[in-house]
Amino acid sequence: MTDSETPPVGGPLGKLAGKAKEAVGSALDNDDLAREGRLQQSQADAEREAAERAESADQTEAQAELQLERTENEIERKRLQTEVEEQEREEAAERDRRKAEQDAEAQASRQREAAEAERRAAEAAAAGTDQQAETERAEAARTEVQLEREAKLADAKADQIDPEENR
Repeated sequence: MTDSETPPVGGPLGKLAGKAKEAVGSALDNDDLAREGRLQQSQADAEREAAERAESADQTEAQAELQLERTENEIERKRLQTEVEEQEREEAAERDRRKAEQDAEAQASRQREAAEAERRAAEAAAAGTDQQAETERAEAARTEVQLEREAKLADAKADQIDPEENR
């Protein structure tokens, strides 16, 4: 770079300035100025290429971060789905347990009612048997009283018919 010149500019303007320096250096037969122009063009190309690579790297990194985020979201979705399914299984098991308890309680209640009905029937049968036995005893007592009366009447008639036989 010569003492009278400004520092090289980067980007498209730097490339344009480099071409101008190279052309002026070639026209004036100034190899240093021509070389400086080529260097400035190369530097502008290198900066452009570096910027493109940086942009490409940023885009690749952004895509990788997006993919990572999607993967993490999918993992979280599956975890939550598994959690919901587990909760549903637990709720179903609890419903089944409550239903089994209700069924068992209903069956026990029916069995208690059946046993109570059987006990009442047995008591009623026993009471009926006791009442029938009492009725039969009362009938037997009436029959006995009736027979004793009839025997006394028969004895009285026999005494009237043959008063000497009983003496």
